Amino acid sequence: MLAEPFAHPALFYRGDREYVAATSAFVRAGLAVGEPVAVAVPARNLALIEAELGDDARSVHLLDMQEAGRNPGRIIPAVLRDFADRHPGAHVRIVGEPIWPGRTEAEYGAAAQHEALINLSFAGRRATIVCPYDADGLDPEVIKEAERTHPVLCDVSGERASDEYAPDLVVSRHNRPLGEPADYVRLSFDHTNLSAARGLAARRAAEMGFSGDRLDDIQLAVAELGANSLDHGGGSGTIRAWAEGGRLVCEISDAGHITDPLVGRRPVDPRHAGSRGLLIVNLLSDLVRVHTREGATAIRVYFDAPASPRPAA
Repeated sequence: MLAEPFAHPALFYRGDREYVAATSAFVRAGLAVGEPVAVAVPARNLALIEAELGDDARSVHLLDMQEAGRNPGRIIPAVLRDFADRHPGAHVRIVGEPIWPGRTEAEYGAAAQHEALINLSFAGRRATIVCPYDADGLDPEVIKEAERTHPVLCDVSGERASDEYAPDLVVSRHNRPLGEPADYVRLSFDHTNLSAARGLAARRAAEMGFSGDRLDDIQLAVAELGANSLDHGGGSGTIRAWAEGGRLVCEISDAGHITDPLVGRRPVDPRHAGSRGLLIVNLLSDLVRVHTREGATAIRVYFDAPASPRPAA
């Protein structure tokens, strides 16, 4: 399963026994040769791996992917690169499970793009990132796309090269119009009234029960996206905000075109100048979806609403 300098196998498993056997063997093989190892998987699976590893778990960086990777756009900079960059020069091993039964359709599209972009982000780096897929619990189309985002496929029968490997196809397939909301508030903005766009989002968020730091996060995300519209989207934009499935959704659209597929997914050294707008948005939001083409970009940010929102003003 190990290849240099970078390997990104998909692990197709059926049942807990196969899952634990394959992931724990991968982890222990890394520990045996002194490699840094991280495991970022959903909480239930994390408990299974931790129990199997016993005392060895103390030597592994453990993360609940349902929290750390709630927004798939956060996983490369804040989970994978964060761990790998802490060990310069070392070959790192990571078990990363960003797709599991229960992901919503909107989340899945972002997660599939994330899986495809790992290959670009880690090209030439000394790392092996194994991505488990529940072959019994996931839709067959999800498994099919895993064959397109991973150059190597593994299961109980062994490993093989993927004949379907085409990560760029997956990125483009999920770069599609995001659908129209049923009801929303809307505002056009430019450099004269960017604060009004932030205020619109804040009012809708307050109506849904957001307050304190989380309300500040929403305003900051909208401010960063609005500033990007002014700088890179033709000098103006439009914000729409609405409630959807227990989430606040804010969409900023403009006339720009995002051509860098890794924008917002690269960690930025705070000592260096450079754009951090979409990175900040990815780190703050519970989900980010993007549709971009020549002359038009729409970015939607989702925030999980508090359990008991207060009545609308």
